Amino acid sequence: MIQDQTIIITGASSGIGESTAKLLASQGANVVLGARREEKLKAITDAITEAGGQAVYQELDVVDPAQNEAIVQLAKDTFGGVDAIFLNAGIMPTAPLSAMKTDEWDQAVDVNIKGVLNGVAAVLPTFIEQKAGHVLATSSVAGLKAYPGNAVYGGTKWFVRDFMEVLRMESAQEGTNIRTATIYPAAINTELLDSISHEGSAQAMEGLYEKHGISPDRIAAVVAFALDQPDDTNVSEFTVGPTTQPW
Repeated sequence: MIQDQTIIITGASSGIGESTAKLLASQGANVVLGARREEKLKAITDAITEAGGQAVYQELDVVDPAQNEAIVQLAKDTFGGVDAIFLNAGIMPTAPLSAMKTDEWDQAVDVNIKGVLNGVAAVLPTFIEQKAGHVLATSSVAGLKAYPGNAVYGGTKWFVRDFMEVLRMESAQEGTNIRTATIYPAAINTELLDSISHEGSAQAMEGLYEKHGISPDRIAAVVAFALDQPDDTNVSEFTVGPTTQPW
């Protein structure tokens, strides 16, 4: 049941994170929101509380381990514990490798891989101790198949796929009852395209999303479905995208 669960959401200032926070709060969850843009977090938190929901926020750069630990502590201090974490922060610096955008390669690894590692490291001791917990993460359809222009971005999302599955398997072996859910979105209308600096790639992706993109609410509903499963049931993977997109 989502009611009374305490759920940390990273990348919560817009798009999938914002939609998920609002949906889960409307279903009775306590949501703890983290992202780099504090003013947007405050506005979302205010909207949730004005609607009768429970929400707090904290500025969060997922690349910083200490900030990940701090938001877990915020959840505990405010709501008495933490039941789930949705690792949703990510960037998509799409470009051909020949463009040699090596700074963006490093940034993608930092946010999309290390950000996931830092979030799990921050919450895992609590989940192990209480022998319960749910880790959800946003990967991508680029984490399931190769796409030209997505070598580095796709590689980071393939990492998320493998890491989450091993986390689930090891938890089952160790009896810690940690569930996982990895989501592979296709064209979802968010601010993700803003991280594309390569002009040709940006134009191509903008055209794709204008033609096919669907609301981030669709992903929020999938997150809610995963969280609402009974404790003895793990639904580990969801590929979600527009009906019209041949991804």
